Amino acid sequence: MINVGQVNNLEVIRKADFGVFLDAGDYGSTLLPNKHAPEGVEVGQFVDVFLYFDSENQLAATTETPVAQVGEWGLMEVIGVNSTGAFVNWGVTAKDLLVPYSEQRGTLREGANILVYVYSDKASGRIVGTTKFNKLLDKTPASYTVNQQVNLIIAERSDLGYKAIVNGAHWGMIFPSDVFGKLFIGKQLKGYIKSIRDDGKINLSLQKIGVAKMDDLSSKVLDLLEKKGGFLPLNDKSSPDAIFTTFRTSKGTFKKTIGGLYKQGKITIDKEGITLVK
Repeated sequence: MINVGQVNNLEVIRKADFGVFLDAGDYGSTLLPNKHAPEGVEVGQFVDVFLYFDSENQLAATTETPVAQVGEWGLMEVIGVNSTGAFVNWGVTAKDLLVPYSEQRGTLREGANILVYVYSDKASGRIVGTTKFNKLLDKTPASYTVNQQVNLIIAERSDLGYKAIVNGAHWGMIFPSDVFGKLFIGKQLKGYIKSIRDDGKINLSLQKIGVAKMDDLSSKVLDLLEKKGGFLPLNDKSSPDAIFTTFRTSKGTFKKTIGGLYKQGKITIDKEGITLVK
């Protein structure tokens, strides 16, 4: 089955001076120009290509990898605006992605980096983008459990914190007290369900909460100590940035964790760092 707007694995059916033709199923064949064709590719071999419709609405193929395929979100730069809408760079040199005015939440200006959802318009068959995410999310009740790991995409920043897309299906909120390290629009990362409110709204954490958080970090500290020969140059005096870079957690949580490991006799702590007790 051919999926336009996504990467497909297609067979080379014939060669020409200017490229190779690929079997595109019901679409017939499509050309992969020499500049995108793998060196030495032969008839009968298969090639991973991204399929899209060119400016003449003809099926085209490229080995370039787009920022986002149909059904995905990606951070893209607005490179032009005209009477039709805004055009963004989605990583395909020969074809910019259109975000029609009807699919824009707010005004999109040239040079701005924005989060875009890529989809196939049912009416026209075109691949387009949208920044109107509310119509895509919270279509079903949230059925997550506390401390469940989820995939997050940072979508908006507000006075309350960061709004994130949860598993591509729901809105969630990361409050400032739960932010460690640098977050930016479009960043994709793992997170955890902190709570689900009575109104169905989801609160998120970037690390496990409660006892599970401490147990998880304790295991990570001990595992890394083993890998590093029994010593890490981190302690309760280390900078928050150094701790976050290594363990993706807050300094407060790290201090409690190594304090617990020290009381259990599993590590020693001195001014140089922490040492595994063997």
